[in-house]
Amino acid sequence: MSLPAPHGSPPPNFNDAHREQTSLLAPLERHALLWFAHRMPAWVNPDHLTLLGLVAMLGAGLCYWLASRNRYALLGVVVCLAANWFGDSLDGTLARVRKRQRPRYGFYVDHMVDAFGTGFLLGGLALSSYMSAGVALALLIIYLVLSIQSYLAAYSLGTFQLSFWKFSPTELRVLLAAGNVALFVRGGVARLMGHDFLLFDIGGVVGIAGMTAMLVLSTVRNTLTLYRAERL
Repeated sequence: MSLPAPHGSPPPNFNDAHREQTSLLAPLERHALLWFAHRMPAWVNPDHLTLLGLVAMLGAGLCYWLASRNRYALLGVVVCLAANWFGDSLDGTLARVRKRQRPRYGFYVDHMVDAFGTGFLLGGLALSSYMSAGVALALLIIYLVLSIQSYLAAYSLGTFQLSFWKFSPTELRVLLAAGNVALFVRGGVARLMGHDFLLFDIGGVVGIAGMTAMLVLSTVRNTLTLYRAERL
């Protein structure tokens, strides 16, 4: 008779979820990350890169807050988004290249860092005068609920979906960086149907609608899949 595992110890039959990444930039990104990973100094480990990703998102939020006083801080956001991509995307690749994977630790820490980082980013946007606080809060809520859906699907179905409709965090960073350049060049107001709206409010509402559709469709699909697999 085997003894139960101590509290907090890994389950003996733990299997890492299969990662599904089909975004537009995924092939190019994969080659770039492998290139960086093979040339990374030995003293840099995945935890350093994860921390860089978190600090970069905090920096992006601070830059948005500062942009309400000086629009040149918008360019700082672009730099922080690039640093976040580098740290957040490369940490797992570096671990795999060096064969130092920690699947449970990496999954948990990476996605807690993502949650905090998104809070920093949208909190800064809400204070920036470039996005209404209500839109920023709604974006944060739908992002967190969509994330919960993905994590539950990874546990229940064994597949962790990294992209939806050819979009992943990488594409979203590119769009956000382009939006910052547009804000810097032409200002934060756009005219739509005879009314003036904050440019990032328009983008935020589109993002909320898109993520809501992803959430509903993914929830229905996964529920049907699990129902068929476990009929009464």
